Amino acid sequence: MANSKSTKRNIRKITRSGTSLNVSIPIEIIRKLGWREKQKVVVKKISGGVQIKDWKK
Repeated sequence: MANSKSTKRNIRKITRSGTSLNVSIPIEIIRKLGWREKQKVVVKKISGGVQIKDWKK
């Protein structure tokens, strides 16, 4: 069972930057996935949410 501190750490707000909207991803998740800054990802709308996957050529 997750503790409340861990649960609150994963709550994010949507912010505006110019004409785009942004959501930050917790650094722990990025490190576990092995993702890097400026890496390309695919964002897809799915039922009930959004899916973010590594971009493959």
